[in-house]
Amino acid sequence: MPSRRTGSDSRTDPGVGTGPVRSTGSDSVDTPAVHRRIWAAVAVLATVTAVTLGAFLAADTPAAGRAANSSGSATPDGLRHTSVEVSLGACGHGWTRPRPGTQIFDLRNTSTGPAEVDLVDPRTGAVHAEVEGLAPGTAREMRVTLGGGSYAFRCLPDDADAVTGPTVRIPGNARGGPHVVPVTEHDLIPPTLTYQKWIGERTIELARKTDVLKKAVDSGDLAAARKAWLPAHLVYERMGAAYGTFGDADAAVNGTDAGLPEGPHDPDFQGFHRVEYGLWHGESAASLRGPTDRLAHAVHALRDSWPQQRMDPADLGLRAHEVLENTIRFELTGRTDFGSGSNLATVRANLDGTRELLSVLRPLLTTRDPDLARTDAWLDRTERTVEGFGHDGRWTPLDRLATADRERLNGDVSEATELLSSVAAICDLRRTA
Repeated sequence: MPSRRTGSDSRTDPGVGTGPVRSTGSDSVDTPAVHRRIWAAVAVLATVTAVTLGAFLAADTPAAGRAANSSGSATPDGLRHTSVEVSLGACGHGWTRPRPGTQIFDLRNTSTGPAEVDLVDPRTGAVHAEVEGLAPGTAREMRVTLGGGSYAFRCLPDDADAVTGPTVRIPGNARGGPHVVPVTEHDLIPPTLTYQKWIGERTIELARKTDVLKKAVDSGDLAAARKAWLPAHLVYERMGAAYGTFGDADAAVNGTDAGLPEGPHDPDFQGFHRVEYGLWHGESAASLRGPTDRLAHAVHALRDSWPQQRMDPADLGLRAHEVLENTIRFELTGRTDFGSGSNLATVRANLDGTRELLSVLRPLLTTRDPDLARTDAWLDRTERTVEGFGHDGRWTPLDRLATADRERLNGDVSEATELLSSVAAICDLRRTA
C-alpha cells in the first residue's frame, strides 16, 4: 500500500485494509459525539485506492448462480435486482425497466476477458458506480441509488476501447446517490508540477536548517542543537505527498528503529530520529557528529537530486488522505517520539502539508467534492486544537495530555482524515475511453 513510509521504510504497517471510508456522523462541525471517538474507532481508517460512489462491490460468483432476473423485480433482500450484460457487443443490455431508488445490478461478464464497468451520466461522463476486475464468466453486484436523469453502462475491457451501452432515462426529480466527473491524468499534471516546484523549495529550506543543526553539533553546543533540531525536522514533515518519490532517501532522512535488531542503538538507525534520540538521551557531541553528518549528507543529496525526479500525478490525491492517515498511525500513537516530545508539532506540520496539497488540487475539487467546505472547516478546527498544545515553540508531549484533550485531538484528526478520503477517491484516475 503506498504511504508516506513507502519503499524500504519499516514504519509502514502491514495488514491495514483498503477501501473508502466516509464520515457517517452529523454534518455539523460542532458534533460533540466526534470528541468521544477513541482509537478503536480511529483504527478503521484505511488508505483509499478506489471509490465505489455508493456501489457495494460483492465478490465474484459464477454468473449462473445469481438470483437476478432481467425484469428487475424485487428479491428477498428487499432490493430490486436487474441482470445486466457486460460485453463489447451487448454492454448494458438487460436494463429495460428503469426506476429511481436504491437497487442492485447483477453484472454478468459474458465476454472472454476481464472488464471494468461504470454506470455513468452519458452527457457529463459523471460516474455513479463502478466495478473493477470483473472476470469473464462471473457476475458481481453493483449497488447504487439512482435519481431522475440519464444513465448508461460503460464497459471497459482490459485490451479494448470502451463501449457505452444504451441510454436509460429515469423520469422525475428524485435525488440520487453520489457521483463524480472523472479526473484524468491530463487534469492532474498541472497541480503535480506546481507541487513539485514547492517541494523543490522545501528541500532547499531543509538543507539550510539541517546545516544549522550540524553546525551546532560540530561545535559541541548541544543546547543549540536541540533548539535547531525541530525546525529542520518540521520542514521535512510538511512534504508528505513526496515521500513515495523520495524512495530510499526517506529512510535515510526520517527512518526509525522499527525492525532493527538493536533498536535505537542499531548502526542502521539513521536520520532525524537517530539524532533526536542522542540529543535527548544524554549522548555526547562527539558521538552525535557521525549521525548528524550522515543526516546532512542525505538531506543535501535529496535536495540535489530532486530536480531530476518526477512525481506520479496519480499519487497526488491519494497522498492528500495518506498524510493525516499516517499522522494517526505514527504521530498520535507516539511511535515516532525518540525523546523530544514533539509529536504534536509534527501533527501541525502534517496539517500544513495537507493544506498545500489541497491548494494545488482545489481547482479540480471545487466542482467535484460537495464536502470540500466541510473538510476545510474540520482542518481549521483541527489546527486550532493542535495549536492549543503549543506555546512559544514548546509543545506538550502526548503522554501529558489530559484524557479529554486527547479524545478531542483524536476525534478532530480522525474526522478530518475521513473527509479527506473523498479527495483521494475523486482524484483516482479512471478510464473514459
